[in-house]
Amino acid sequence: MAIGVWISLFAYFALMIAIGIYAMRKATSSSEDYMLGGRGLSPQVAALSAGASDMSGWLLLGLPGAMFVSGLGSAWIGIGLLVGAFFNWTLVAPRLREQTVHYGNAITIPAFLANRFPTRALSLRTVSAIVIVIFFAVYTASGLVAGGKLFESAFAGIFNIGGMSDYAVGILITLGVVLVYTVVGGFLAVSMTDFVQGCIMMLALVIMPAVVLFGEGGGGFSQASQTLNEVDPTLLSWTSGLTFIGWLSAVTWGLGYFGQPHIIVRFMAIRTLKDVPTARNIGMSWMLISLIGAVSLGLFGRAYAVRNGMDIEDPETIFIILANLLFHPLVTGFLYAALLAAIMSTISSQLLVSSSSLTEDFYRLFLRKEATDKECVKVGRICVVLVGLVAAVIASNPDSQVLGLVSNAWAGFGAAFGPLIILSLMWSRTNGAGAIAGMVVGAATVMIWIALGWNGEFMGGPGVYEIIPGFIAAFIAILVVSSITADAGEYQHIDR
Repeated sequence: MAIGVWISLFAYFALMIAIGIYAMRKATSSSEDYMLGGRGLSPQVAALSAGASDMSGWLLLGLPGAMFVSGLGSAWIGIGLLVGAFFNWTLVAPRLREQTVHYGNAITIPAFLANRFPTRALSLRTVSAIVIVIFFAVYTASGLVAGGKLFESAFAGIFNIGGMSDYAVGILITLGVVLVYTVVGGFLAVSMTDFVQGCIMMLALVIMPAVVLFGEGGGGFSQASQTLNEVDPTLLSWTSGLTFIGWLSAVTWGLGYFGQPHIIVRFMAIRTLKDVPTARNIGMSWMLISLIGAVSLGLFGRAYAVRNGMDIEDPETIFIILANLLFHPLVTGFLYAALLAAIMSTISSQLLVSSSSLTEDFYRLFLRKEATDKECVKVGRICVVLVGLVAAVIASNPDSQVLGLVSNAWAGFGAAFGPLIILSLMWSRTNGAGAIAGMVVGAATVMIWIALGWNGEFMGGPGVYEIIPGFIAAFIAILVVSSITADAGEYQHIDR
């Protein structure tokens, strides 16, 4: 491996750790500082932090891999996400920022739900914390799988540590760097590194497709289109071979946004309510550019591979392969750093949210009600490490698919929390019984749907993405249970 690649990667690692140390001095003195950055994020940082923590390795591995295999039909996932993110910023962000302060200055999603529905506070905090930890263990594992694939593909044969595979070493290095800056600097470190990582990711997704198309061996847009038509005309079709169920399963990824704790916690941490529109505009612009880049990379990367006789065994590694093939080692290192940025930004956010729930909603609630803020910060750091280790165990199978793991966790959160967050913010008749019913029904429906294999095949036809039945079932459960039960004192007027 050329020295230039290592120079870029070491510079990236050093920058992330330096940010963590800086954040430790600024915002780790209290639980609110460590877990929510003191609610002081600027709109720029909040926007890119939400975007970077959202997209993960899926943006540079999973989506380009799906485009490589299926063509434009897979782009509907990106369109659904774009629409979902817009409505999340528009409907949820301002209300959540305002109401989490109004209802007891909650610093976690379980705490907000408990304060919003006080008669069921204990049950809500317990159930929501369990859901968060379970699904985030799987979600974090998807990021570690992506890190393992990077090292396995890009650094094959270089590492020889105790007989471990390159994949296992990749998981350990990825997790190790994330743990350092997350444990040390907390939420502020995670958000600031997300901002830097988001900039790196977007730049990489502009550079890579442009070089693939117009660099040596690319042939330009017209030549790439001709090549794809010769390989399979359906690759350039938005609808060919796509059933209604397939299309619906793709676009409904956008529903998941309303229930992703690691994303919506950024709304809680933004500096002021007036900053939300600015953050939304920045975040949506970043997301549009990045998604176009990822779609273009997968699609035109397929054309490049065909024109140059390349045999791509794992389509999800097309970014890694082209980064190593087309660029100077210093640039290749930068592109690898972009992939690590996508991976680490999400892992760190997920670890911190899981740690926050374990600390505030288990430790402080059941074990040490009188725990001081400093004690909770220490416990939070320990929990970050523990959740990371569990995720590493889940990610230990090198045959795991990034997109598959992400889709399962995304659906679980989207169904368990999405309808509940929307209705708790916008429908004053939502009550604690309905909240618990929606969360349990949503999560259970997703897990049962996956266990029965109905996301792969349903009633003899194509599978239905599990977020669809989960989201619908949870929404209905909240409406019905809240309508037929009455939790005294919980109906409160909501102005926004």
